[in-house]
Amino acid sequence: MKQLLILSGKGGTGKTTLASAIIRLSEAKACADCDVDAPNLHLVMDYKGETERKDYYGLPKAFIDAGLCTHCGSCLEICRFEAVISGKKMHIDPRACEGCGLCERICPVGAIEMHPSVAGELRLLSDPEKGIFSTAQLKMGNGTTGLLVTEVKKQMIKASDNASLAVIDGSPGIGCPVIASITGVDMILIVTEPSLSGISDMDRILDTARRLGSDITVCVNKADTNQKMTEQIRDRCLQMDVPYTGEIPFDPEAVRIVNKGLTLADEKCPAGDAIRSVFENVMNIMNRR
Repeated sequence: MKQLLILSGKGGTGKTTLASAIIRLSEAKACADCDVDAPNLHLVMDYKGETERKDYYGLPKAFIDAGLCTHCGSCLEICRFEAVISGKKMHIDPRACEGCGLCERICPVGAIEMHPSVAGELRLLSDPEKGIFSTAQLKMGNGTTGLLVTEVKKQMIKASDNASLAVIDGSPGIGCPVIASITGVDMILIVTEPSLSGISDMDRILDTARRLGSDITVCVNKADTNQKMTEQIRDRCLQMDVPYTGEIPFDPEAVRIVNKGLTLADEKCPAGDAIRSVFENVMNIMNRR
């Protein structure tokens, strides 16, 4: 199964809008939303069927047994995350605890234990006609985003043995969830926009993807809003030997279509026509490699 990952160096470039349209055009039987901090691909994908939900356990959290605690303050002094709260009873703030386990190790009376902690929820939807949709929701304040993204991809692959293509909607930026999303994919389509921040963030995600040895293509969304910047992006791709797969115009119809819960491949519009061209170019490159 080949995997196509849609990324952007920043939020708001149209990554999820493009991903949803490509899923529809490709009729991919496996897809995933790896933006586990704020998953939203499901809002425009009309998957039907049963959803399997299961708790995702991240790093354990410390717990102080008040009956054993002597209030010596050793844990308070050693915790670099300021998760230990002192009062009539010492206790741990679970939102601040990073699960390092140092307080458990240094407690002289064994009053601290590490307890399993639910960090999020994995979701796997199986549609008899459209295939597998894998995603997750990370609990607010948890820092195991990269690990959860890996689990989202694992359950997608495990559940979709017969799929020939998987389309993955990644996270914005270049952090842990993006690195976890990139691992193992066959092609990355980077969506950028014609602005100074768009070019800067494109450079960052290009550098990250190249360091991980991934094949990359680039397209520009809202390209006609700044033609000079669009030309700069095209020239930069040429200089870096990165395939440039096309330009998507600013299209007021896109907002209306997405607000209806549809993808841009579901209705005729200029942006949808351009996305179809980008998709064909990307698939041609993937099929040659």
